[in-house]
Amino acid sequence: MSRNFYILAAVLAFFALIAGGMSLIPSGFQPGLPANGSLWRTVALLLMLAGLASALIGTMSHLFEQVDRRSEEARLTARQKRRGKNY
Repeated sequence: MSRNFYILAAVLAFFALIAGGMSLIPSGFQPGLPANGSLWRTVALLLMLAGLASALIGTMSHLFEQVDRRSEEARLTARQKRRGKNY
């Protein structure tokens, strides 16, 4: 599950870099596209923030999955110890 968020974060960061690069290109090379550099910078900022939020969600979900996995292992180990003492 967290891997999907990491991939989404990478894709959004890539598009943010492209949008940031578009703000540096002169408007003559962009026929039919928004020529205002501040619009490209705003889009790049929003994409980067969305990518960072996605990476944060991916990291948090990975941590919670790890805690859940370790608590399950501890529960099974304790159960095995209890059963071993009874027999």
